[in-house]
Amino acid sequence: MLVVGLTGGIGCGKSTVSKRLAENHDIPVIDADKIAREVVEPGQDAYNKIVKYFTDKIDYLLLDDGHLNRAELGKWVFSHPNDLKILNNITHPAVRYSIFKNMGYYYVKGYRLVILDVPLLFEAKLDMFCGVTISVICERDIQIERLKIRNPVMTTEEIENRINSQMSMDERVKKSDYILQNNGTLTELYEQINNVVMKIKPSLMRTSIEYFPLFGLVSATAIVLSKVIYAKFDANFSESGENDKKKGKKVA
Repeated sequence: MLVVGLTGGIGCGKSTVSKRLAENHDIPVIDADKIAREVVEPGQDAYNKIVKYFTDKIDYLLLDDGHLNRAELGKWVFSHPNDLKILNNITHPAVRYSIFKNMGYYYVKGYRLVILDVPLLFEAKLDMFCGVTISVICERDIQIERLKIRNPVMTTEEIENRINSQMSMDERVKKSDYILQNNGTLTELYEQINNVVMKIKPSLMRTSIEYFPLFGLVSATAIVLSKVIYAKFDANFSESGENDKKKGKKVA
């Protein structure tokens, strides 16, 4: 089974792409946002940790029914980067566990392809478990305008904070196997989606072979190892480039 990591900056149209893949291409989608909401329901371990840490920091952290006030929590963490890291450290392990459980379910059901829809795919290093990664991007002014329409109560500063808290578009493009440009019409976006699906969808023969335990294990291990090696190489290359800059060397 090919796991396809789908990501994109806030307001770039990732949800539109995810919905299209599910409805028009019959590809199951594991939605990390949905899972993230489920793991912070009242009574969950992540919920208890969030309440304990943020109660003294955020007024009106909880709604009348006991659920987290996601709007206030988001407003706080996106203007306090250290607390955003704390929040991620609380929620990410629970989200990962649920994601892997869902991946196992679709594998057993015999699907050839599954979409792993994660806003922080690269930041959470979940791309390590994906055979292919796709990013949805758009121009920044379009991104800001969409967010204003979606959340009219948010100020421009709050929108900028949310965008800046995420990986830059350039870095996202660098790390992705495929890019979907969402600056135009839905028709143009859908055509790009069709083209990518045609390129990445595994053949029935390949899927059948990978359902033999040994071949499946080898394939999955090869994907993870290749991602780890690439990540280490990229990190070393970037560090070398920074050192050369500090020494005054010209970097091509």
